Amino acid sequence: MRLSELKNAGRTPTLPLNIALADAAGSAELQLLSLLRVLPGQRYVGAGVWRGRPVLAKLLVGQKAPRHFQRELAGVRLLAEQGMTTPLLLADGLQEGEGGWLLFELLENAQSLGDAWADVENLPPLSDEQQAVLGEALSAIGQLHGKGLWQEDLHLDNLLRRGGKLYLIDGAGIRVEQAGKPLSRHKVLENLGVFFAQLPKSLEPFIEELLVYYLLSNGEHGLPVEALHKQIDKVRAWRLKDFLTKVGRDCSLFSVKDSAFQLRAIRREEEAAMNPVLEAADALLDQGHLYKTGGAASVAKVEVAGRPLVIKRYNVKNFAHWLKRFWRPSRAWHSWREGNRLVFLGIATPKPLAVLEQRFFWLRRKAYLITEYLPGPDIIERFAPYVESGEVPHVELQALDQLFAQLIEERISHGDLKGHNVFWQQDRWALIDLDAMCQHGSQASFADAFAKDRARFMRNWPADSALYQLLEQRIAKVLKSAE
Repeated sequence: MRLSELKNAGRTPTLPLNIALADAAGSAELQLLSLLRVLPGQRYVGAGVWRGRPVLAKLLVGQKAPRHFQRELAGVRLLAEQGMTTPLLLADGLQEGEGGWLLFELLENAQSLGDAWADVENLPPLSDEQQAVLGEALSAIGQLHGKGLWQEDLHLDNLLRRGGKLYLIDGAGIRVEQAGKPLSRHKVLENLGVFFAQLPKSLEPFIEELLVYYLLSNGEHGLPVEALHKQIDKVRAWRLKDFLTKVGRDCSLFSVKDSAFQLRAIRREEEAAMNPVLEAADALLDQGHLYKTGGAASVAKVEVAGRPLVIKRYNVKNFAHWLKRFWRPSRAWHSWREGNRLVFLGIATPKPLAVLEQRFFWLRRKAYLITEYLPGPDIIERFAPYVESGEVPHVELQALDQLFAQLIEERISHGDLKGHNVFWQQDRWALIDLDAMCQHGSQASFADAFAKDRARFMRNWPADSALYQLLEQRIAKVLKSAE
């Protein structure tokens, strides 16, 4: 295959691929054995063999290939020139009309710090294991900044650990202020804001403690924590906005098909499993354990290949109901978007796996939402033994405090906060039924909506019960204007 032919190979070309490349030593074939990252029609990154040696190949095609190649090559050279630990570049080339390539030594058995973090992220905030991963990352970032460089696309997957060494990868994101001179404080704060914004908010109280690892590698500037927090908040807001555009766009995270006759969105890693479920959604609903049927929605627990799932079908009750619904996004789409919002923000909810809107020339009809199944129990069942005594286990009260604190901090109202929509799972309270959820832009509108949520939540128990009195004292109230 010629390199230029990759442009039309799509997201999942058949492997292995033999691609003819030429360098100063002459022409040789790259045998591409696996793909690690694909941007269809533009970038293919994978492991292969070249001149008998295992390599990591970055193959750049399409109209933007020359620009992307030059950016990648410049970043790789900057890392090497400044003595940073980075994979050795073995060969590179750019051919007009074909594309560009960079071949690196393959770091076999390396682990990204992103994978290392995934192993420990559910431990208590800043456990020793978490501190080890983040400290290692911040030390490397400090070294990078000390050389006048920064990684624009800074995340844990761009740091690889192997044999006691930490390797910086992805030259395309490397930028320089003044090579060899420490980065200015302004740029340091900006870049650290990018790093910390990707970590759970539960780690915010420990940022000052974590900065010690950075300062041991680069103590050039005093770093005002308040200014860093402002930068973190700015980046978080941008990342959320960017993420929510992706839930409805075909990209590396989501497979999306949007046409006049249907909208189908699936988490990319679930595509093979969810397509058959969407195709057979009605039959699965009929066979499943029904929680709700008829009316505006039908909900059932189903088993697919031994995996429990929840399917929610949003029905069209009659012609009058259709006239109210056809012209606006379906409630399935709203729940898909808001469920992904909660997952992104670290607020517990069943992971949304897929959504399907049936249409007729863009006019919306039935819609389906597929999510993970939560075994429960809901909060009414869980708190039933404590209604009279009010002696709720401390861990469950703390988890409830955390849920409400998160909702208040993010200005999120649920819209129907009855007890059957709050489930206990893995030491957290999770929210379901997100049809009416909203993240508010103003404190005033949020305060009104939260007051209704709070009142609905408290109506789950008798007002004269000890449990009601306990929760009434613990659950905060929200003022219309922040003090």
